[in-house]
Amino acid sequence: MPSDSVPVSAPRFVDRPCYFRAVTDYEADQRHGKGYLLDNQQAEAGERFAALAELFDPVTFRRLRALGVADGWSCWEVGAGGPSVPGWLAERVGEKGRVLATDLDTSWMPQAGAPYEVVRHDVGADEAPEGPFDLVHARLVLVHVPQREAALRAMVRALRPGGWLLVEDADPALQPLACPDEYGPEQELANRIRRGFRALLAERGAQLAFGRTLPRLLRTAGLVDVEAEAYFPITSPVGSALEAATVRQISDRLIEGGLATAEEIEEHLAHIGAGHLDTATAPLISAWGRKPSE
Repeated sequence: MPSDSVPVSAPRFVDRPCYFRAVTDYEADQRHGKGYLLDNQQAEAGERFAALAELFDPVTFRRLRALGVADGWSCWEVGAGGPSVPGWLAERVGEKGRVLATDLDTSWMPQAGAPYEVVRHDVGADEAPEGPFDLVHARLVLVHVPQREAALRAMVRALRPGGWLLVEDADPALQPLACPDEYGPEQELANRIRRGFRALLAERGAQLAFGRTLPRLLRTAGLVDVEAEAYFPITSPVGSALEAATVRQISDRLIEGGLATAEEIEEHLAHIGAGHLDTATAPLISAWGRKPSE
């Protein structure tokens, strides 16, 4: 497991055998159509990470600042995906702090030169990394993890007394439409393709009404001072970029499942490219709570 004795300022990429089982299972699931729908191996994953960072990083960073992340903190970024959040945390905690970024697939994480640790890890199956942590954060992760409640409990156990857990997850069932203003055939097509996307997510074990449950789950896990808020972008260029990258990434699955034709997908992408659609994302629910001091 990662050691606190390693200087935080040193570039590190950790690739330890104890995590190989989870990654092997993950890759096997992807090959057999059972794993994470939006896997990191596809080229569009980088486009999605960039769009998600532009959309949601300001929300995440505002909340992390409000929680008091500061010099010397030890932080675990769960399911980091890309480098934007662990990079921000590393700047915030400084050389006296520690940032551990974990994911099932670390393909899009720096393998050298990063001021944080990178570890392959399955939060739904593997033991929590060595802590304790002042902060544990996960964004758009647990909604896709079948063992999500067990994963959340493991994250709570990894906190030091008084430490904060911040979980941010989507609630597609709360607002299921790509175009809430469905006034024409272009918007109707967009919403039909979004319904197909939701169906594929549900087949892979995603809980589409998960975001709204976070305050209750945090309290049930023993946290105090629990609060939550939602962010719901209606339309923006980056939202359109996210929609296009997502649809391209799942296009084969949509076609295989009879949820859309290749022609419909191309038509939808052309509408996005022409700027004809106000594409919304599912609400992002941010919930946070503190582990009681002993």
